[in-house]
Amino acid sequence: MSFLMLIGALLVSLLVSFLLSIFLTPFVGKLAFKLGATDKPNERKVHSKVMPRMGGLAIFLSFFITFLLFMNDFWEQLPLDFWEQLPLLVGALVIILIGMADDIFELRAAPKFLGQVLAALIIVLWGGLEVKFINLPFFIDTLEFGVLSIPITILWIVSIINAINLIDGLDGLAGGVSTIALVTIATMALIKGDLFVAMVALIVIGSTLGFLKYNFHPAKIFMGDTGALFLGYIIAVLSLQGFKNVTMISLIVPIIILGVPISDTFFAIIRRVVNKQPISAADKSHLHHCLINLGFTHKQTVLLIYALAACFGLAAIIFQFATVWGALILVTGLLLIIEIFVEKIGLVNSNYQPLLKMLNFKNKP
Repeated sequence: MSFLMLIGALLVSLLVSFLLSIFLTPFVGKLAFKLGATDKPNERKVHSKVMPRMGGLAIFLSFFITFLLFMNDFWEQLPLDFWEQLPLLVGALVIILIGMADDIFELRAAPKFLGQVLAALIIVLWGGLEVKFINLPFFIDTLEFGVLSIPITILWIVSIINAINLIDGLDGLAGGVSTIALVTIATMALIKGDLFVAMVALIVIGSTLGFLKYNFHPAKIFMGDTGALFLGYIIAVLSLQGFKNVTMISLIVPIIILGVPISDTFFAIIRRVVNKQPISAADKSHLHHCLINLGFTHKQTVLLIYALAACFGLAAIIFQFATVWGALILVTGLLLIIEIFVEKIGLVNSNYQPLLKMLNFKNKP
């Protein structure tokens, strides 16, 4: 298969998953109502009527069907066997079943967490996805994780799953942010020549964009935990698949790609510690809540967060090609910008402004 034919097949796979998602989503919405997978309005929700959730099932089915249809076109180009991809699919199926169960029955935190760990164990122990070491600049040549490699990999997967789930608070938000992250992953995979990661990412992009036709504000259906957990799982796996066992610089790339959901999750934990609340406690102070409280409309808030996610994606691509010192300067700048932004919008609370107060103090005569 020539390079142009390969690119054409990748784009066709994206288009097919997109069209499948557009076709399947209305049927999934009807199924959600029949199964009782609905989202009722309350004081924490921004919608005012009962909505079908579990829309992520349409994303998964579109991905799964397209994956099976197009994988054979790549076997001559990729040294892979279909059975080697079963752990990815089985892990995704476990995540989908957990998400569906939660959307229908509203599971407690413990069984949801165990399901996420099980999906991670499948891809790590059966699929062999494992971050075993990183190369560190300046201090140590190679840092071997040893027996911690499996726990670290599982922690990454479960953390990203929950980060995507936490940001799913507005119409189209989690789907759009996930799509931007996947576009970045696909772009960098193509640059590195990793056709498998690029193909899977593009198929999920198509599936998610098709769903966003019904999920963007004003939404007709929510992805629910079915969609948020699946997207988090795929993004976590693909980011490790493309950047595992490399330098510390490359290992930071997926963290930058997922800067929006990771930052929101990190500061949610800080907020709950500062406010002396349980870490698992729900609140209405996430990034999107803060922006709405500042006066942005629903759609403006989503588009603003899309722009932030795109900036992180662009920074990740630049970061990948930077020198060590350039990468360190970029990371330092990103961290300062994030901290100032967090303090400005009150993501922790209105009194949390250590950096702004320090800068104001230094500016005083």
